[in-house]
Amino acid sequence: MMNNLSPRLSAYPNKSATHRRKRRTVSAPVVASVMVFAAILMITVIGLWPQPFVRIVNKVSTLLTEQAYSNGALAETKAKAAATAIHQSHQTRQTDQSTPMSTPNAAAVQVINGPLHVATTNPRYFADADGNIVYLTGSHTWSNFQDNGGSDPPPVFDYTTYLDFLETNNHNFFRLWTWEESRWTTETGDDDYWFNPGPPYLRTGPGMAVDGKPKFDLSQFDQSYFDRMRARVIEAQARGFYVAIVLFNGWSVSASKGWFDANNPWQGHPFNPTNNINDINGDPNGDNSGEEIHTLAIPAITALQEDYVRKVVDTVNDLDNVLYEISNESNNGSEAWQYHMIDLIHSYEATKAEQHPVGMTVEWPDGDNEALYASPADWISPNGEISFPEVADGRKVILLDTDHLCGVCGDRGWVWKAFTRGHNPIFMDGYDGAGYGVGGAGFNFDDGVWVTLRRNLGYSRAYANRMDLAAMTPHGELASSGYCLASPTAHYPEYLVYLPNSGTVTVDLSDSTGEFTVEWFDPKTGETTTGANVTGGRQQRVTAPFDTDAVLYIYTTAKRAATTTVMVTATITPTQSVTATAVATGQQPLHSQQH
Repeated sequence: MMNNLSPRLSAYPNKSATHRRKRRTVSAPVVASVMVFAAILMITVIGLWPQPFVRIVNKVSTLLTEQAYSNGALAETKAKAAATAIHQSHQTRQTDQSTPMSTPNAAAVQVINGPLHVATTNPRYFADADGNIVYLTGSHTWSNFQDNGGSDPPPVFDYTTYLDFLETNNHNFFRLWTWEESRWTTETGDDDYWFNPGPPYLRTGPGMAVDGKPKFDLSQFDQSYFDRMRARVIEAQARGFYVAIVLFNGWSVSASKGWFDANNPWQGHPFNPTNNINDINGDPNGDNSGEEIHTLAIPAITALQEDYVRKVVDTVNDLDNVLYEISNESNNGSEAWQYHMIDLIHSYEATKAEQHPVGMTVEWPDGDNEALYASPADWISPNGEISFPEVADGRKVILLDTDHLCGVCGDRGWVWKAFTRGHNPIFMDGYDGAGYGVGGAGFNFDDGVWVTLRRNLGYSRAYANRMDLAAMTPHGELASSGYCLASPTAHYPEYLVYLPNSGTVTVDLSDSTGEFTVEWFDPKTGETTTGANVTGGRQQRVTAPFDTDAVLYIYTTAKRAATTTVMVTATITPTQSVTATAVATGQQPLHSQQH
């Protein structure tokens, strides 16, 4: 997966394929010096092309950034930077004079209507209590539940501002991240990296844990942990966001993860035998790593985890916007444990007022997607190739997450490729860069690639709300570009086509009859353009009116007469409300609090 990555995608340190590298046996400054020398040599001697050179420069920058964090060179400024980064970005965006964008949206303000369930009409998506399709998309970031960073307590994450940011980008979903340890991560050598709240148990002692605080009493939950969880889910629900609560985290239990071993989070885990007063040992083989706790090998620990899961369910069961995710990237071999936890939630919620979807994400490293498809999960997040998403076949609802493809990566083209192949795309967003110990070091919030990726997640949702997604399935064979979501035999046939390179595309309308409206959407600017109408019953060849990548929406003219089109116009700034203006006669403006 390292092949053909753009320089930008390899510029940010994170746990996945954009940054998976062999363990360094020499210091970062030495490596950087060698790489700079090699770059100069190749340019002067063999005339290296500029793009490979940029890759080398970016790699050098990444190594130096990592070294600066790990040796404490940034210790005096990291907390301040984390606290002010997002505010500065917002101020910059408020003065941005870029062209406002228009995105089509066929529905008025949606509200969360009962827990989601897998849609019977199209199992690639969820549906609400009334059977309406709900397409999920959005940006998630590592600190949105537990503050984390290089102080104790760490800098406070501004959750409300984060929700503002999601709303302004027309997102409706995020993962609520969980870290199982109190201190340390594999991704930074900073020995003072903390999480708050820490693990969900009271710290009563007697005795001190490895992190220097009282040991955990695993028989007593820390209620404040669950109070924060409930409060955050409620606030999200009030603003129309669905939330996947991550219950466990594979990056919290291993001394090394892949080739990341800057520090050992197992030192801060409550199931480390040194850290609890209950004689619980999550490391029976004594290798100072706790992968065993994400298996069924230790019944006493499985029982504790079951109690925790039931406590979470009790905390949020009455809330309609909840999904569950068993674990973020547990190690290979955790399948039976994850299946057990999925079954536990299903069976426990069967006794409750509401039932919510339960998901499973691919193991890392060496995860096998077939283990996801074979699971009892309602939804999955697989690994795969960022440039060529596989077609969703409807066996599971797929939340296609860059986190499991290549981490902090992707671009707006990936959004449309994923959408037209039947996925619900979500983005692992470095956001304010504050989580430097969990993947965010060096992240630039205002990088144009990330800005347009976020916006296009929202644009795709606007089209999803406008179309009859229940009837639309991937039909790459109907468009010469290979990316097409269509309902060719529906009462009102629709075709959504993505052109990665703009230009001309041939769309096969042979199975549809009547007159069709042609609409072009520019993912770069957010503007729409109407083309000349075409007729069904044959192939039609059409050309994009702009030079960038393009989205083509072909739908029956009869549908246009039968429905109201609402245009959402917004400049994407994290503190600005979005106003939807109805263009049909007699419609009043709608305040768009998107869901």
